[in-house]
Amino acid sequence: MSEAQQPQASFQIEKIYVKDISLEIPNAPQVFVQQVQPQVEVQINTAASQFAEAYFEVTVSATVTARVEERTLFLAEAVQAGIFSVRNVPSGELDPLLGVACPTILFPYLRETISDLIARGGFPPVLLSPISFEALYVQRLQQRQQQQGGEGPRIEVAR
Repeated sequence: MSEAQQPQASFQIEKIYVKDISLEIPNAPQVFVQQVQPQVEVQINTAASQFAEAYFEVTVSATVTARVEERTLFLAEAVQAGIFSVRNVPSGELDPLLGVACPTILFPYLRETISDLIARGGFPPVLLSPISFEALYVQRLQQRQQQQGGEGPRIEVAR
């Protein structure tokens, strides 16, 4: 097939939305009268799944926990999602598109959602630091390779 006859690759954002959101303040109202500097822990995860031909849902989730010693001040969770249409993208480029480009698009929305949620809960907003989804993607690839290279079955290819 010549270049002119090959279908052109396309990528489009169809929808960006908050899929899940939660704020827990287990020690309210006492936490609001204490002047303490909490330790804040942030966990970020991504996921992607195909739900129809050429349509993928990509999610970026954040869990933000603020603690003082053993007491939890708040636990904020949000899942920012996007629906993306992807057509005629070579299979080798699909994984990085869903694992790097889409989360990079969604992250600013997640950052705003988390910040607003925590502020509406009565706490100073937490601004999530920028994330290199490319570095996370490479790290996950390396982890998969190590897991497969360990005790798991190996596939030998004749040369």
